[in-house]
Amino acid sequence: MIKTELLAPAGSPESLDAAIGEGADAVYLGLKDFNARMRSTNFTYHQYEMALRSLHRMGKKLYVTLNTVFEHREADRVYQLLKYLAALEPDGIMVQDFGIVTMARENFPSLKLFASTQMNVSSAKGANFLSRQGFSRVVLSRELSLDEISEIRANTNMELEVFVHGALCVSVSGLCLFSSYLGGKSANRGMCTQACRRYYSTGDTLGGYYFSPSDLQLLEQIPALVDAGVDSFKIEGRMKSADYVGAVVSAYRLVLDNLEAGESRLREAMTEAQNILKNDFARSKTAYLINGADIKTGSTAPDWLNPEQSGGTGIPLGKIIRVKSKDENITALIPAGMIALSPGDSVRLHRSDDSGRVSHKLVSAEKDKGGSCWISIPAGYGPGDSIYLIQTKSMSKRYAPVIPRTREQGGGRSPGRDKAPLPQLWQDGKPGTKEIFPKGLYTMVSQVDDLYVLQSSRPEKVILPFSRKLINRLSREQNLPFPPKDIIISLDPFFPQGDDEETEKAISFLTERGYTKFIVNNLGHFSLLKNKIETGSSKKRSEKITLIAGPWLYTFNAWAWDFLNRCRAGYCITPLENNRQNLERTFPGRETTKFEQRSRVFITILARPSLFRIRNDLGKFFDFDSFSGSQNEIFRLSQPPGGDPKGSLVYPGEYFSIVDKIPFLREAGFSRFILDLSSAHVKKSEYRDLMEAVNRSAPLPNISRFNWKNGFFREKSG
Repeated sequence: MIKTELLAPAGSPESLDAAIGEGADAVYLGLKDFNARMRSTNFTYHQYEMALRSLHRMGKKLYVTLNTVFEHREADRVYQLLKYLAALEPDGIMVQDFGIVTMARENFPSLKLFASTQMNVSSAKGANFLSRQGFSRVVLSRELSLDEISEIRANTNMELEVFVHGALCVSVSGLCLFSSYLGGKSANRGMCTQACRRYYSTGDTLGGYYFSPSDLQLLEQIPALVDAGVDSFKIEGRMKSADYVGAVVSAYRLVLDNLEAGESRLREAMTEAQNILKNDFARSKTAYLINGADIKTGSTAPDWLNPEQSGGTGIPLGKIIRVKSKDENITALIPAGMIALSPGDSVRLHRSDDSGRVSHKLVSAEKDKGGSCWISIPAGYGPGDSIYLIQTKSMSKRYAPVIPRTREQGGGRSPGRDKAPLPQLWQDGKPGTKEIFPKGLYTMVSQVDDLYVLQSSRPEKVILPFSRKLINRLSREQNLPFPPKDIIISLDPFFPQGDDEETEKAISFLTERGYTKFIVNNLGHFSLLKNKIETGSSKKRSEKITLIAGPWLYTFNAWAWDFLNRCRAGYCITPLENNRQNLERTFPGRETTKFEQRSRVFITILARPSLFRIRNDLGKFFDFDSFSGSQNEIFRLSQPPGGDPKGSLVYPGEYFSIVDKIPFLREAGFSRFILDLSSAHVKKSEYRDLMEAVNRSAPLPNISRFNWKNGFFREKSG
């Protein structure tokens, strides 16, 4: 009997009804805070409690999403929510922030921890690391092949959850800063504006939806994924309609229920399920990287990107011809089509310059004499804007309600007003590791040749990104301008199973040659370096490995730093999304703790942050290396630092810089700063000019402050 769980999204009570009505084994939902779909309806506390009781009576499971990062000032609210959940005992909580892990383990050990896909776990080493931290399940990154999933299964006992259907992110899971960079609406806060799906220009007349992926559909791979040992099949869609959820669940349920019914019946069930999914009003479908072809070669245009395809979902109805308004009612004329529209149908409107999108339920829909149709629209849209049909009223199916519908959805429990206990690092005043990094400037470059440029104004130490090219170069060249003890190796934040063996050999090569300082950016790196930390390098046993938690491990609060410090990271680099106020709260000075934490922090003062990372070398078939947005922003498409031929990064055209803030940061007790010049080859003249500005703490022209001043975007209270 097939025991693989079918896990469905519940973005609303109606979607919950559809998921359970069509046979889902479990659902995942979010409450009002700290979940990665803050723009969906989500559940009130009372609705959640009723759903939990009802589902448990049915023998079904319910998981709660807490899969965003939190700022230090929000710690009490997080603690209160965890206490509330622990009293009610959901079947698991999906988490991203290490601070939530710390709070849950120390105060609410009964909560079952699931690692969200935002944790970017893509290897058995990452899964096993989390297993040692008390996790029960990991939601694997979506960028893995079937072979990699099978290999992870063979090397871990953790429950494995895999996305099988729904919207894709073009970026590697958990490594996207694009929406945050454009206005503080961070994917790490559940506020993503899907900036990757917008229209971009590459010349005077050229343009397209270059980074808008198709939707994932792994229906045909379900038998192979079951054989691979996947424990849970996850459907994406907490922002989708109940009809969408019901249709997708029914299709996958049909295939799962017929896996052991014989080859002929399975073929019939597969065909029937495929026909069901043809009407899900979503984008074109792709199996993404599951077959491994794009991963192995990266030489062919991926089928999951289509520059001609708009980033929206639904059936195209054409463009608005003209608009008229009467009183407060606005109607638009759209072309004649094969689809008859009716009041109650739902459409999505896209502005012609791609500056805005909105969903709208039709109040009116009337054909004119020529066969075209006048439909109601919201204000702000006009001629040339596109219309897509995303749901028809007639297709809505009635399901038995899982929870009773009442006008008043209040009542039930709610989180209290408890204060979050301080992290252990603050309570016992542990000083952490011995200080081995001098105060001053640290510079990151993309390749060995750039080290020679840095000799004109030598930093305290230099940082090189880990890559195959770096290992090859170091194996040939012995006399570098900086000795191994002054070189820090920054490991790539994406650590897929397919790179495991090669990376492990490379780490041994490095440690044997005296490289003992590493920036870890993925949880799998802790497992990779575990034995090296305990024994030191093979040539000099007295030289222990030193770990710096990189910016992609997101230390937005002291509880997250406490977690990483206990995992043997003696230092950390603050996230590029961070702001000054939160930085100072997260890492207190000596006035707050016996041993101040600010000496443990590296602050990036200059960088072109990678806005998103793609597991494919798009440069092989895109005939451009720069593009622009609707507000004339310039972006650059490039390989990762070190020239990984199987990946692509998108950088902003301008630098993020707080070089002029160095005096204020020093006054606050921060003393280690990073110049990240790894986005391009370093030129002597540019480096000289930059160092002059750094030494004077002078503001640089044409730069971005990112979130440094304003922090994450926050909705205005009503």
